[in-house]
Parts: sequence; structure tokens; C-alpha cells
Amino acid sequence: MKKTVLFIAIACVLCACSGQKGKTLTAGEATVHDSLPTVEVKYAKEFTVQDSADVHLVTVGEKERFALVKSDDAVVPLGYTKVRVPIQRTICMTALQLSNFTKLDAHDVVKGLTGTKNLFNEDIKKRVEDGRIVTIGMEGNFDTEMVLAANPDVIFVSPSKRGGYDAIKETGILLVPHLGHQELHPLGQAEWVKLVGMFVGKEQEANEVFAGIERRYNELKAKANEVEQRPTVFSGEMHYGNWHAVGGKNYLAQIFRDAGAEYVIDDDETAGEDLEFEKMYALAANADYWRILNSFPGEFSYDALKASEPRNELFKAFKEKKVIYCNMKRTAYYEMAPVEPDVLLKDFVAIFHPELVEPDYQPRYYELLK
Repeated sequence: MKKTVLFIAIACVLCACSGQKGKTLTAGEATVHDSLPTVEVKYAKEFTVQDSADVHLVTVGEKERFALVKSDDAVVPLGYTKVRVPIQRTICMTALQLSNFTKLDAHDVVKGLTGTKNLFNEDIKKRVEDGRIVTIGMEGNFDTEMVLAANPDVIFVSPSKRGGYDAIKETGILLVPHLGHQELHPLGQAEWVKLVGMFVGKEQEANEVFAGIERRYNELKAKANEVEQRPTVFSGEMHYGNWHAVGGKNYLAQIFRDAGAEYVIDDDETAGEDLEFEKMYALAANADYWRILNSFPGEFSYDALKASEPRNELFKAFKEKKVIYCNMKRTAYYEMAPVEPDVLLKDFVAIFHPELVEPDYQPRYYELLK
């Protein structure tokens, strides 16, 4: 009789434990497991994180939900796609995405890229050359065979009008949106390193990397905010009959403000718009500085700027030789700038307020055009 009672008691305990394990978690019941680094999102608006037991509950955009788990038997809330992490293989569709992996020293996970145009990282170039990383073609014209050859656990995508993801979806490979390009705050864009950190099992490293970026950015921002004289600045060039102007909510406009300058379209509430030359000139004719980013072949100069649009010489910034320039063919701008807003900020502060940086500071991306 005693053996029977003991057996029943043990069975009840096992059933209770089994029932608890199989319970579907809800948002209100989330708890943090001691072994799981907490990931806090402070600036990014396009993804959120909730740590629940041994699961990262990640929402990207408005509706994409992923449960990042470390064991196949982990129970996740309804409506989430379960992803076993750390992932071992992935494909990056943009340089912005790749910058996250570079910052986390996680190139081993990258098995595919869309292409190698303007690629500076020597380690990535070597991996492409020896076949450890394959190129799958550009958006709208992906090579499905190369996608399958990369054998990715997930593919990070940046949805655009060109798309071309339907063919990839048919392979059954999980597509994870990476929306860092939509962030309107410089630190928000850089904070996507935390999302990649969760996927590759480097949460703590991502937290530490971002903490350093944030500290350096905000310390310099605080210094720049103390200046009394704030120069004015505008951005862009004429292309195909229009001037694509950065809007007042764009991350670049925020960097200008944080660097102690006033952006000429500061009252604009959009991320950007196309303007006719006359409209841009009315806004920026007397601006102190002019920022330009392009991929000019050869040596960019004031003569080249005038040749592209003769009316450019009318701007005050042109006349006074205060064009701030970055050539994407000579710098790893798109490859690393997304995770180095602190460096971008320092480049601009060094131009707007050189007294705030060390005398021997060497700019990494932007400098005055000679």
C-alpha cells in the first residue's frame, strides 16, 4: 500500500512539472532567466524585445514576431515564430546589416552577400574569394541556387520596392526583416547591433558595444550643445533634375543638431523630399556649410561640383570653400558608419567646432573638401 501511495505521489509531482513546462507564456508572465543577458532597447523604434524565461521575444516592425530560443522544447507565446539560436549561418542583404556582424566579430556566421561593390573589409573580401561567402545577386534578381548553396538558417532582409523575395520565400528559409535603415535617430540605427547579437548568441557583447557607442556619442553631444555660435548646414546635390533633401526628422539632421549646427530644413517633419533647385537655393543660399556624400570616380573637387550643376557656385558654402565631403568609393561609409554614429558626430564636430576635439584628430568619413 505504501509503495502504491509513493508511486502516485511521484506521478503527481511529475505531471505537475510537465504541466508547468507546457504552459504557454503570456506577455504579463515574462520573467528573466539568470543565464540570459537582458536586452534593453532605448533608441530604436522598429524593433522591441521582451525577455521571457530562456526566450527573447522580438517584434520587428508592426507585425513580425520571433521567439529566439536556446532549446527546441522551449515553449513560446502564440503568434511568434520560433527560432533556435545562436544561428550558425545567414545571408546579409545590405552593408548596414553586415556592419552589425563586423562590429560583433561574427563574420563566421555570414555565408552570403548580395554583392561586393564598395566592400572594404579585408576579412570579408577574403571569405568571398575563397568561397566561404557566396554572392547571391542584387534585389529583384537573386540567384536561388546560390541562396541554397549558402544554406542559411535565416536571411536578414530589408524590404524595398524592388523586392524579389518571393523566390526566396519558396525555399522555406526564414526571412527576418532588418529595418535599421528606417530609424530616424543615429543611435537607433546603431542599436540594431543588439538584434543581431541575440540571433548570433552575443547579447552581452552587443550590449557592451552599444554602451560604448552611446557613451561617446552623448558625451560629445553634451559638449556641442554648450556652444553659443551654431553654424547652418544643408545637404545633398542635384540628381536627374531634382535635389533630394534630407528632412528634419532624418537621422542626419539629428547628427547635425547634436554636432552643434542648425540644419536649414529643421522645421520639416519628413525624412526627406525631392526639391527643385530654386527651392533648395532659397533655403540654403547663405548656409555656412554644405554636406555631400557621393561615389565620384576620381578626385572630387569644387570644379567637379560646378561642372555637375553650374548654379552650385552661387551657394555661400561653395564660395567660402566649406563643403563637407565623403566619397563612398574611398571610405567604408555604408559598411561601417551605421554602427559608428559617434565617429560621424565627431567628424562633424571637428568641422563645426574644432576646439571641442583633439588638435590632431583625423576624420574617418567627412572632411572639408580641398
